[in-house]
Amino acid sequence: MEHLPLFIKIKHRPCLVVGGGVVAARKVRVLLARGARLTLVSPELCPELHALQSQFVWQNDVFDEHYLDDQFLVVAATDNTEVNARVYQAANLRGLLVNKTDDSKRSAVIFPSIVERFPLQVAFSTGGDAPWLARLLRARLDALLPKHWGQLSKVAGKLRQKVKRSLSSSEARRRFWARTQDDTTLNAFLKQGNLAAAELWLQQELQAPQTGEVILVGAGPGDPDLLTIKALNELQKADVVLFDQLVSAEILSLIRPEAERISVGKKAGHHSVPQDQINELLVKQAQDGKRVVRLKGGDPFMFGRGAEELQTLKAAGIRYQVVPGITAAAGATAYAGIPLTHRDHAQSAVFITGHSKQDGKEPDWSSLAQSRQTLVIYMGLMRSAHIQQRLIEHGLPASTPVALIERGTTPLQRVVRGTLNELGTLAEQVVSPSLIVIGGVAALADSLAWFNPQPVAQDSAQEQYA
Repeated sequence: MEHLPLFIKIKHRPCLVVGGGVVAARKVRVLLARGARLTLVSPELCPELHALQSQFVWQNDVFDEHYLDDQFLVVAATDNTEVNARVYQAANLRGLLVNKTDDSKRSAVIFPSIVERFPLQVAFSTGGDAPWLARLLRARLDALLPKHWGQLSKVAGKLRQKVKRSLSSSEARRRFWARTQDDTTLNAFLKQGNLAAAELWLQQELQAPQTGEVILVGAGPGDPDLLTIKALNELQKADVVLFDQLVSAEILSLIRPEAERISVGKKAGHHSVPQDQINELLVKQAQDGKRVVRLKGGDPFMFGRGAEELQTLKAAGIRYQVVPGITAAAGATAYAGIPLTHRDHAQSAVFITGHSKQDGKEPDWSSLAQSRQTLVIYMGLMRSAHIQQRLIEHGLPASTPVALIERGTTPLQRVVRGTLNELGTLAEQVVSPSLIVIGGVAALADSLAWFNPQPVAQDSAQEQYA
């Protein structure tokens, strides 16, 4: 990379733009917005520059080197490559900062793409290689960055020294802002433009005890692109993350690098850390004043023991939040081309788990063995033969379509299809994590399937999901 990203204060500095077309107009807008003292040299002006003419000095002339005298920044933005080259060479010989709009590789200065929430600015560049990619990134960042963060930046600036005096360590200050920045009360003040109320609220929070908190976060079914924006925000604010075994390496890579990571290794049939110990860990970490993310595959309230963990936290007086995730029943079936409902096949969908607590009661098989509904079974591989037998005994036709979705939404996704009387045998062909779908909609997988995962190295993939 030949260019060093810098933010340069351009206000009141003399700048020269050579050119009077739409390209020049884009540069003029950027410079004027930052208070540059602008001169423009061109025999003609496009309509937009005519509208802005009162804000700069227009030299109705062709370029001459004397226009470079006393300039700080020069932009060569004509539609004539020879003129642009002459401007560049003359400015470069004088040691001026120069941008040549038709040749970013030779420019001493590149105008970056900018996402702005004044006074907050995010600037980035592809070095001129892929302007389309810069535009795409700008659109994404513009959608992601909250509109009120500029106001937050202003308030944070006013309180910076007070926060520094109240909280001596940088880690304590980071935790304070991580805890407060997404608060609904604060954000309501900021969105209203009521900075005085926002400042007062933050000062009150600064005096309050700095307590820990647990955020229960759903990681989704596997594809990291299905992680919610709120979940990503929490991963990047966490002090410590307790994660299950089914959370992919790609999602774990999004965690704040300084955060402590603790694997609690839970998956069906294998709990490397008992639930009671997980509960104790959550309480202890929060009592130490940390922001704790409990990261669970899928949705934390869908067969994930999330409610049990929150009950423990509530009993211990620990604050908590819940960030929902896309559950496997929605994510894996969608990637397999299986709709949960369909006017011709199913008017309802029922989600059950293949196992329950010890001595747990059997499900109501008669209600599950209904036609024109979709039955989705989590963690059912080990009891698939029993499920097959009980559903058939209670009247569900043996010819009912079934589908087993192995490692749904990931590059290792595989869908095995058959009929209910084959379920026990089909289950022997797949590995965990797998989802069982029973009902007429399962037959649509062949015609509606759209996700075609590319083959990946099995060894590395097995490591990731082992």
